[in-house]
Amino acid sequence: MKDLIEKINAEFETFKSETNSLTEKGVKAAGARARKSTLELEKMLKEFRKVSIEEAKK
Repeated sequence: MKDLIEKINAEFETFKSETNSLTEKGVKAAGARARKSTLELEKMLKEFRKVSIEEAKK
């Protein structure tokens, strides 16, 4: 579970970086990378939900 949390945090940092590039610097390609990052985050957060439910059952 720790590994998953680290991956989520790293992906969120990527998302923040890309959205900053998009909004502050106007880099249009950063928008596509930020959207891709949100899809990865969605997958990882769903996995986290499954894992945390299993941990709570123990």
